[in-house]
Amino acid sequence: MIKKIFFCAFWAFGQTFLLFGQAKTTFKTGKIAPLKTASDRLFLAGSFNGWNPADTAWQMQPDGTGGYRLIKKLPAGIYNYKITHGGWDKVECTPTGKSIDNRTLTLINDTLINLDVAAWQDNFAPAGKQHTATAQVHIISDKFDMPQLGRQRRVLIYLPADYASSKKKFPVIYMQDGQNLFDEYTGGYGEWGIDEMLDHISPQKECIVVGIDHGGDYRITEYDPYKSVYGPGRGMDYAEFLVNTLKPYIDTHYKTKATARYTTIAGSSMGGLISMYAALKYPNVFGNAGIFSPAFWIAPEIYSMAEQSNLAGKARFYFVCGDAESDQMVNDMKKMAAIMQQRRAKAGNIPVTVIKGASHNEKQWHSDWPDFYNWLMK
Repeated sequence: MIKKIFFCAFWAFGQTFLLFGQAKTTFKTGKIAPLKTASDRLFLAGSFNGWNPADTAWQMQPDGTGGYRLIKKLPAGIYNYKITHGGWDKVECTPTGKSIDNRTLTLINDTLINLDVAAWQDNFAPAGKQHTATAQVHIISDKFDMPQLGRQRRVLIYLPADYASSKKKFPVIYMQDGQNLFDEYTGGYGEWGIDEMLDHISPQKECIVVGIDHGGDYRITEYDPYKSVYGPGRGMDYAEFLVNTLKPYIDTHYKTKATARYTTIAGSSMGGLISMYAALKYPNVFGNAGIFSPAFWIAPEIYSMAEQSNLAGKARFYFVCGDAESDQMVNDMKKMAAIMQQRRAKAGNIPVTVIKGASHNEKQWHSDWPDFYNWLMK
């Protein structure tokens, strides 16, 4: 009887916590730039929905006064987001067409958020953007076959300046979200600027970087190995593409150090999730991993996979995120790092870095890259 009373009390406490742990958040538009057509819809895209720019669950509805409104119950925490009208090419921007930083919501209790939108990105010609990729970045193919997914994708490669004349072989880093790595023109929210940084690396630390463009509307499911509210995950197929199709091509056509010790996989957000998955599933292929701001929240199964993984003896993982990305980002990342540290306790192999005040964007990852690269090349 005492056990039953205790259980009921515990259950009631849990239900009360869940009830009061949710805050009613009302998003309401204020001054908003005109939409192109009357049928255009508004969406919120952010850390609460995998940055999906056309998520119907996060569609704002007309409020009858010419504005739009969306009411959600969310756990208290920190959220980053933007407003779109259907795609990342239709995201909010400055009055002159410049990208803006993510909006940040620190949620403690019921909140009303007024949203003003100065302009929409698709009202500005993309020709105003400049190509910034250096001469060392090359397009391998605009339509590289991905037989595991039944799709094609643009694949880029960065080659060191002395690649053609050098007789040596180079380590390789495989990176997700290729649009954002080298070129401001294709990077919707800025670029990592990896090519500019590597152009000034000493010859002893040179490497090849392969960038695979994300799949647009397929990005979330391609980078997720598991089923989620966004559909069946295709991450297993994507990882098999990297291992069984792309890497053999790179090793055949370029001067690479092909062993796991010299092969790294890296990415941010959903790209960080799939990089973690690929490194766990194929430890004899990827000996190192750069895990930037990983979206572990969407795939909690990844923790069980990590606990059961059979890692190579010298596996190395670099974890980094900002403490202003979301309320759960730091804890999620530290949880994974702790599992890795328990399994691979060698000092220096599993560093964890939390950047104070850093948010979830290319600007942060640009800043994170040098420390990651120096650690990788030790």
